[in-house]
Amino acid sequence: MAPSTPDSPNEPPLAADETVQLIQAARQGDNAALERLFERCIPALRRWARGRLPPSARGMLDTADLVQDTVIATLRALDRFEVRHQGALQAYLRQAVMNRIRDVIRYHGRRPQQVEMPASLAAAERSPLELAIGAENVERYERSLARLSPGDREAIIGRLEMQYSFDELALLLDKPSAAAARMAVTRAIKRLADEMHRG
Repeated sequence: MAPSTPDSPNEPPLAADETVQLIQAARQGDNAALERLFERCIPALRRWARGRLPPSARGMLDTADLVQDTVIATLRALDRFEVRHQGALQAYLRQAVMNRIRDVIRYHGRRPQQVEMPASLAAAERSPLELAIGAENVERYERSLARLSPGDREAIIGRLEMQYSFDELALLLDKPSAAAARMAVTRAIKRLADEMHRG
């Protein structure tokens, strides 16, 4: 199955109970449920992954293809996944995509460089994360983010990288309102800034 999931307008994240229902249906062979999971997960993951695969490792592998292939493989192994909290599926898929990106980087790091990519072919657009904090801070950001609580990580990734609205984040973070989600993001970003300042 090859889902067609354009990087179009943000769809709100799936509610935990809807995610559980779709996963259960997909495990029982319901292709429509699996397709719905693809439609809801892939666009946000593509936005998140944009810019994380270095140009030197891209070659014939496009980031969008990498995300789609990884999600397809991961969702086919749903029997190993357990929904433990709101946003768990997206976090699980993000980790799978990050692992795949690391594998690709390691693979390309072991191979001799065949040709040098001209600067004119480099992607002109920057990822949402690079726009928010600058390309030189991405590595520091990743290290600092890893030291935060899962809730703070989800708030930051959801807002900065996946570009969810505060209404969408209220659902993702299990908050009672958009204002509560905004406050959670603000606090998480302050903790992230403190971590980044520490180095």
